[in-house]
Amino acid sequence: MHATRGRSLLARVARELATTRAVTLVAVNEPAPSGVDAVDLDEVFAEWHLADDGVWERDAARVIAVDAARRVLLVGAGTDDPERARWFTPGGGLEPGESERAAAARELFEESGLVVPADELVGPVAVRDAEFTYFGRPCRQHEALFYARVDGATPVRTDGWTAVERAAVADIAWWDLGELATTTTTIYPPLLVSLATELIEHGWDGVTRTID
Repeated sequence: MHATRGRSLLARVARELATTRAVTLVAVNEPAPSGVDAVDLDEVFAEWHLADDGVWERDAARVIAVDAARRVLLVGAGTDDPERARWFTPGGGLEPGESERAAAARELFEESGLVVPADELVGPVAVRDAEFTYFGRPCRQHEALFYARVDGATPVRTDGWTAVERAAVADIAWWDLGELATTTTTIYPPLLVSLATELIEHGWDGVTRTID
């Protein structure tokens, strides 16, 4: 997600939508409902470049954050419609000159309020290429996934969300591994449960896996 700070807009939106759960927001590829300010697409795609095949492309970093209760932190989009809902690990695009590790730590903090120093992130434990529609445009994202254990208090907050993030996602929540293993809701990456279980039970073996 784009990291440009819309401080004044964030402050107003945070006052109006002061909650960390079930906030009604815009799904990734839906038009903005009335009452929600339009998002500047130049701002949305500032980190992206248009590839020769007409697909918008960027590098990104994500975090598989797990707490002491073996829950995984996920961000949700389209959560008001179970058939369209999708949940994914916190993360977003790299800023110019930023490393994958630094971006992962920054994005985790911005999207959840959780502070994990970049040098304490494990990995990258996996890499993947994701293709999806984002604000109506075809996109391809090259993702590096890191692992973080969060063993203290794990409340999350959304007051660090940018205007773009508030327009793209609707919720953030801790998911129990058992719940993730049985849900029919779309989860990204699809191998998240097995990957998180392996990391929790055995740690990282030093191999960066390529996953779907």
